[in-house]
Amino acid sequence: MTIDSSSLIDVPVIDTERLRLEPLGLGHFTGLWASLADEESRRLTGTTESFEESQVTTWLSGLAERDDRADWAIILRETGEFIGEVVLNELDAEAEAMNFRIALAGAAFRGLGFGTEATRAVVDHAFDVIGLHRISLDVFDFNPSARRAYEKAGFVFEGLQRDTQFIDGAWRSSVMMAILADDPRPWRSEPVSADGS
Repeated sequence: MTIDSSSLIDVPVIDTERLRLEPLGLGHFTGLWASLADEESRRLTGTTESFEESQVTTWLSGLAERDDRADWAIILRETGEFIGEVVLNELDAEAEAMNFRIALAGAAFRGLGFGTEATRAVVDHAFDVIGLHRISLDVFDFNPSARRAYEKAGFVFEGLQRDTQFIDGAWRSSVMMAILADDPRPWRSEPVSADGS
């Protein structure tokens, strides 16, 4: 299957049972800015950089022009509240592969299955619409709940990168995980064929 790069330029809205994933943009500045200030979210994602408001607005303004990534705001459908972001980035068109990352906006949204729900929706979109063959990610070894959420979304352990970042006074390692287009997606009622459809 060839990658449909138009689906990276025109990032679609994806609705799930409880969430609305919409293209991340300037309208999400307030929620994203608050998320970037959340210390636990920063620790879990390994974010060490400090940001200025102008940097974030410039970044958000330019996302719609990118053809090498897809960024969504995670919106709670019931309230319209911004609860995080989910991203496909680091496109390798030749290998039909991208990286995945997700960040929830605070402790109030963790442990409720929102991450799993958003991840499954983006995995389906990545394979069934964009045409990817492989999606990979890494997660810190001190974040077992995120690893479980990724496993529920079909990601498989591939290895350990030792001492990737110095966090909380100690070197921490990253767990490497990935899912392929023909890997099982247990949340789907129909089986996945060899071409990912």
